[in-house]
Amino acid sequence: MATTDSNASDSIQWGDEFLLGFGPIDTVHEEFVELLGRLQVADDAALPALLDQFAAHCTRHFEMENNWMRETEFPPRECHIDEHAAVLKSVHEVQELLAQGDVDICRDLVAQLAGWFPSHADHLDSALAHWMTKKRLGGKPVVLKRGLTLR
Repeated sequence: MATTDSNASDSIQWGDEFLLGFGPIDTVHEEFVELLGRLQVADDAALPALLDQFAAHCTRHFEMENNWMRETEFPPRECHIDEHAAVLKSVHEVQELLAQGDVDICRDLVAQLAGWFPSHADHLDSALAHWMTKKRLGGKPVVLKRGLTLR
């Protein structure tokens, strides 16, 4: 049985650093991180089913955010929606290549997504979380994060 070079402690894991303060986004992001972490440590045989699960999650996740952006006329929606489309396109392309036996391309995608997600969440999704909270409640979310040091 082939395995990865990683163990569970090397995989991306959900934590307070990912909280944005808008419950629906935080919930879907927690699922994204959990699935991505499972992909990072999966053995080769488990990759196709996990990648299928991840692709289905991304489709739902991105459609939800895209709909919010359109419905609320979120100002920078086009670049955000375009980024979602590019990620989903890559995931679908890698699904096809993995089905042909290219495990390395799948592992590369997973590594790239683990590097991409924190920045995407910090910049694009945090702005959306602020926008959605302001639309619903009239102000920005307050997010308390454990383990942060004050300078």
